[in-house]
Amino acid sequence: MSATSTSEAGRGDRDSARTNWQLDVDTEGLAWLCLDKQSGSTNVLNREVLFELESIVAGLAAAPPTGLIIYSGKPNGFIAGADVNEFPDIDSEAAAYDLVRRGQRIFDALEQLPCPSVAVIDGFALGGGLELALACTYRLAIASDQRTLGLPEVQLGLHPGFGGTIRAVKLLGVRQAMPLMLTGKSVRPSTARRIGLVDGLVSPEDWRVAAAKLAWSPPPRRSASVIDQLLAIGPMRAIVAPILRRQTAKQARIDFYPAPFAIIDLWHKYGARGEAAFEAEARSFARLIETPTSRNLVRVFFLQDRLKQSADAGHQPAKHVHVVGAGLMGGDIAAWCAFRGLNVTLQDREEKYVAAAVERADSLFNRRIKDAAKIETARRRLVSDVSGSGVATADVIIEAIFEDLEAKQAVYHQLEGQMQPGALLATNTSSIPLERLASKLDSPGRLIGLHFFNPVALMPLVEVVQAEQSSAEAIAAATSFARQIGKLPLPTASTPGFLVNRVLAPYMGEAMELIAEGVAPTDIDAAAIDFGMPMGPIELADSVGLDIALHVSEILAGTVGRDVPAPLQQLVQAGKLGRKSGQGFYAYKDGRPVKPRSTRQPGNPDLQDRLMLALLNEAAACLHEKVVAGADLVDAGVIFGTGFAPFRGGPLHYACETGVQSIVTALGELEAQYGRRFRPSPGWQDLERRQKS
Repeated sequence: MSATSTSEAGRGDRDSARTNWQLDVDTEGLAWLCLDKQSGSTNVLNREVLFELESIVAGLAAAPPTGLIIYSGKPNGFIAGADVNEFPDIDSEAAAYDLVRRGQRIFDALEQLPCPSVAVIDGFALGGGLELALACTYRLAIASDQRTLGLPEVQLGLHPGFGGTIRAVKLLGVRQAMPLMLTGKSVRPSTARRIGLVDGLVSPEDWRVAAAKLAWSPPPRRSASVIDQLLAIGPMRAIVAPILRRQTAKQARIDFYPAPFAIIDLWHKYGARGEAAFEAEARSFARLIETPTSRNLVRVFFLQDRLKQSADAGHQPAKHVHVVGAGLMGGDIAAWCAFRGLNVTLQDREEKYVAAAVERADSLFNRRIKDAAKIETARRRLVSDVSGSGVATADVIIEAIFEDLEAKQAVYHQLEGQMQPGALLATNTSSIPLERLASKLDSPGRLIGLHFFNPVALMPLVEVVQAEQSSAEAIAAATSFARQIGKLPLPTASTPGFLVNRVLAPYMGEAMELIAEGVAPTDIDAAAIDFGMPMGPIELADSVGLDIALHVSEILAGTVGRDVPAPLQQLVQAGKLGRKSGQGFYAYKDGRPVKPRSTRQPGNPDLQDRLMLALLNEAAACLHEKVVAGADLVDAGVIFGTGFAPFRGGPLHYACETGVQSIVTALGELEAQYGRRFRPSPGWQDLERRQKS
């Protein structure tokens, strides 16, 4: 079916003043409204797009068509949500309220059109984009294996603001709508169809016919089940809402992340009913967008975007990756690359090592891929290659053997003679400087660091480590490869520990000092978690592996000015290596630590200060030594590489918000009490100069 426009109709046909929306009315009276936002590769709802839609909907209300079909003119999705770039310009709660309330009224007018409306979702429909679709009578989604539909506003410290907290519950019921909003996780079109978020799945070839059929012969509109309608009654909400709060509190603290609790409060009070619910949603959104949590999470969004943009979009994608070393990291890197669609050959000394890695890869494929045929395809992409024959045809070769300089150099000597011209040679070393690793290569400039983090499938950051002799081509290839496999590349200087391990070393070292003083591991971890860290330093050491933590601490001892921790040495000597051996600082049962309850008093700041100020001070030292190019990249690396409390905006940003001088004063007090390891870094002076400039 074509969407041929009528030449005249007074029905909202083409308006030369519009730059983002194109409206065509076909010969049968159906209006086809296409969003193709100018000056951007992705559709987002900025002010201009919204206000143009307001005018179009008013015209359609005055002269209704037979039906309205809304679709995207972009190849990469429907609408990716509100334009986050406009958020920093919202300078008051009143301004936020006015904007979001106007957006609500635009979507209300769309919902109230006296004709059926159909949103055709091809690709991403997130946040405000999905809210627009919810305001339509029906929704069709192009079938896809990707998680493309969601309400991820909580990830920015917010909740839906264009009526989504009401319409999602009315359509899906509280049992399906709440997880969608409280977690911010997206769902696949097939899941959306199952829960009732979309009315049908269509192919790219037949969506026009299916959309027209819905508009011509509209079936009854979907609504929440009878059970969910009963749960929305006031007395039942009074029972369900506290349960939702308790469940949410297990994942997030209200003082750190207030948005999910605000969603529950809105439903508890208004039950997703009436004009008062829309008004309350707008007021709540406006309050949240002015909170430090939201401001900092928006900052994290921009930091993530900066890392994404660091890659050369025009670089030739890799097709074949060869990984040397099938241990935990090498095997998981190989599995991830295969999952992301690359052909992978995996090499180790014996087949049994590769077989174990392939078995772990199966677990990844089964978790992440739902279609059995596609799981089998991913399996076929990962090939055992004990002889290393895949080196000759690989575009990227990643060395991921144990941390030993001479062993790695021996591997490079073998690889260099077999690699094809232009292939990228990378190492996953966690601590050895590239200059030493590359010293015996004929072409040392071709070696680059690609430092992944464990677990590979979950950690988004990859440090792209470069030495002075690293070629521009190798750096560009490495950053582009990281983006190709869905990771965030962080350009990092070749210094001991690079950025992430360097910043973590004093933090974990101070935790070991506390252990030596007799402080309980649970109390130490509780202090870090109370700050907002996702995991305490003791459990983190156990998770990484105490043998690996010991090796890194030995390499970094001189750099960070700390002795190798005695508690760490003692456990490793006893064969207690953490989670992988079943015993470390904690005992493990079914892979989980057995922890006694913490007895730490929340009012005693000493533990938290010692841990977090050690981390902050090393972050400032990395800034001073130009480990990465500026304070923002220090923050980005520490957030995405360690999980540093995102709602605080990064360690250096947090220090600036707290006050650099107060941080320096606190470090001075700790230095007087505990010694030179707390001496304030010269990086604090750099940060102060940056603030003043």
